[in-house]
Amino acid sequence: MSGQEKVRKELERYLPEAGGPSRSYPDLHEHVLELDRRGLLVVVDRPINKDTEMHPLVRWQYRGGIPEQDRKAFLFTDVTDSKGRSYEGAVLVAGLAATPDVYRTGFGKPLDQIGAIWIKAMNSPIPPNLVENAPCHEVVRIGEQLDAPGAALDGLAVPISTPGWDNAPYLSAGHFITKDPDTGIQNMGNYRGQLKAPRRLGMNPSVELRAGIYSHWLKYKARGEPMPCAVVVGCPPAVSYTSVQKMPENLDELAVAGGLVGEPLNVVRAKTVDLLVPAESEYVIEGFINTQLLEPEAPFGESHGYVNLQEYNAFMDVTAITHRKRPIITSFISQVTPSESSVIRKVAMEPVFLNHLRTNLGIKGVTKVAMHEPLTSLYAVIGVQFERGVPSTEVWRALYGAATLHRFAGKWVIAVDEDIDPGNADALFWAMSYRCQPQHDMRVLDKKDPGHGPKGPKDDGESASVLINALLKGDFSPVALPKKEFMERAKVIWEELGLQPLKPEPPWHGYDLGVWPAALERQAEMATRSEYFDFSDELIAGRRSDVNMNDPVEHKTNK
Repeated sequence: MSGQEKVRKELERYLPEAGGPSRSYPDLHEHVLELDRRGLLVVVDRPINKDTEMHPLVRWQYRGGIPEQDRKAFLFTDVTDSKGRSYEGAVLVAGLAATPDVYRTGFGKPLDQIGAIWIKAMNSPIPPNLVENAPCHEVVRIGEQLDAPGAALDGLAVPISTPGWDNAPYLSAGHFITKDPDTGIQNMGNYRGQLKAPRRLGMNPSVELRAGIYSHWLKYKARGEPMPCAVVVGCPPAVSYTSVQKMPENLDELAVAGGLVGEPLNVVRAKTVDLLVPAESEYVIEGFINTQLLEPEAPFGESHGYVNLQEYNAFMDVTAITHRKRPIITSFISQVTPSESSVIRKVAMEPVFLNHLRTNLGIKGVTKVAMHEPLTSLYAVIGVQFERGVPSTEVWRALYGAATLHRFAGKWVIAVDEDIDPGNADALFWAMSYRCQPQHDMRVLDKKDPGHGPKGPKDDGESASVLINALLKGDFSPVALPKKEFMERAKVIWEELGLQPLKPEPPWHGYDLGVWPAALERQAEMATRSEYFDFSDELIAGRRSDVNMNDPVEHKTNK
């Protein structure tokens, strides 16, 4: 049997069984097969220790100089731990957003359509379809059945994300579903979950103040009741993509997931809590989150690039675990960015920010929003691109709007022109250096929540946003690179020489920014024809004795 045939046979073990509820959207098993068909999957069928080897292995494709387009999803089919135990099913790491192409595969639409589809799904969610029989209930363990060895959390092949720092395996792709006890609207969010005991799961909601699980927790606490919760681990890609998105509190993420796939998402009632869960989930962990007591949780390596030290957080007492017969656990590669968790957030969050500025705030001239990814985890540096000539009032409205959409996103918010790629840090620094006068073009918005990342030593960790207008304030001389036609010709020669592939980064050619007199254009053209001595007499004729060194020569502009 060839290596490819062996891979295909291994993957086919994870195909969904016939007889489930009808749907046209892919479940996780079908998504994995599609990744394989597209050459985006690495199948590892040798034993891999989930606690010491799995995440470090996949991490290398982010820290080993591998270009983004060459990164892959990893499926581990022979999972062990440091005690030699084997685990049921498989583990998928970087399988939802290793690269934008992996994300696009799960999303099922071209990348240039994803932003518009997200906005449509949030504006027109599709309520889910309730079914009776679901794949996630193929295996059900309730109550005392969970006390058998390996029957509860101790049977889940959850890897340690940051070996050497994390104090346990943590769910990194655990989608926590809760319900507002007043409105009945469900919320689904992605939070880390520490495996603390076979029937106890940690819960860190990152103190979501505007919506979600934390506001629900406060309401149940005020009632003196534990909070029902269901945690989904592995599910159709659309559900995972929705789980990590920031939504208004009146939106049910499962309905938004339906909007993404264009049809109602299949859901089923959980076994021991009054909640609806995706029918095609791989695992569902049910239980009640204590609202009266908190206990120590962490350390855990976080996506801001530092280890989150131990703190008091909530915990869930597990009442049931259900799963498919051949389950696949998903685990996000997070921590230092770029990573899977930054890609999965970036693809969706940038269009949401752009829509907020254009539609919700009605700001004219905004063309793009880019959230810087490497090391900064998207939230710290936001670039906002504008058409040329936008009034300064609109620029400042956009900067304030981008800084306040989320409670902690936007420590540095920078406005740039359309010739500056806001996703390129070097280009941002270039614009900040030469198109900005800090005493006139910078504002500090204080009293900002520190949010995601280590808290500073002052002001109880309170942070601020720095807003920078790095737009051109008038016409400028050209960008000092060869004109486009000369760069393009040189590129042809480069390729004819068989040199390594080029990946042009803007600016890769010079262009006019409004101040380029016709006389200088003529001289430059003559120079490219090697006729630079032919206008020597013109330079002599321009001699003057009534000027100082570095005084500019006045020319008629080409306007």
